[in-house]
Amino acid sequence: MNILKLKQMLEHFLIEDIGECDVTSDTIFGEGKQGTLTYIAKEGGVFSGGDVIKAGFALLDNKIEVTLPVLDGEVFEAGQELAKMTGNMASLLKGERVVLNLVQRMSAIATLAREATMILAGTKTRACDTRKTTPGLRMLEKYAVRSGGAFNHRNGLYDAVMIKDNHIAFAGSITDAVQAVKAKLGHTWKVEVETESSDQVLEAVAAGVDIIMFDNRSPEEIKQLIKLVPDHIITEASGGISLSNLAAYREIGVDYISLGSLTHSVRALDISARVTEREGIMK
Repeated sequence: MNILKLKQMLEHFLIEDIGECDVTSDTIFGEGKQGTLTYIAKEGGVFSGGDVIKAGFALLDNKIEVTLPVLDGEVFEAGQELAKMTGNMASLLKGERVVLNLVQRMSAIATLAREATMILAGTKTRACDTRKTTPGLRMLEKYAVRSGGAFNHRNGLYDAVMIKDNHIAFAGSITDAVQAVKAKLGHTWKVEVETESSDQVLEAVAAGVDIIMFDNRSPEEIKQLIKLVPDHIITEASGGISLSNLAAYREIGVDYISLGSLTHSVRALDISARVTEREGIMK
């Protein structure tokens, strides 16, 4: 993860929440009041967000000590302590919600990613994400996918060529679209094309693409279409695939299955925050 970019993101998120000041915490607690903030799992899952915790609280107060009993990618159970931060009470409370919101979402994504990899275990097929991420959170959400053992598709429009149905329609054909790309880009750029029929698959093969996506095709359709693809071309299935029907695609033989559901409709994992000081539990 790009820590510089992470810090920039966290600054924006913290400023959004704190504004000019945390009027409640700054009023109640003096600068010398020390305490401990603990994140505790209320359900099991896969942890992701250690860097978010460390960087987030360091921005507020570099004297805050962070302990992470569970590391990114590790499985945890309900009731387990996931992180403990000790330092200035007001600073802890200023970062509590923003950081926890991110950790809850990232850990939920990592948990789903692990479930996907477990469903596909024993096959050559790898689970990957899509661009269906929360605006502003893509770096964190894609990192969380990796924490869960799955893989990333392209990060954005800028780092991979992916010719979709609208590109094909405007270009005139798959062949024309691929030729236009290859005429202008260097040898390091792989070209992926979205296909929906046997004619499109054969045209993509003839055009010399690197990756063929079978879009919105059933497992039975893909089993037939993949027979048309030479071994040197990477294959991907996408569209309408989620954890609920992923098992049906286990044996179709593609290299990757991309699932937008890993990020676009995830439910935040239930993790609570407990603050304590010398006199005892505060909340």
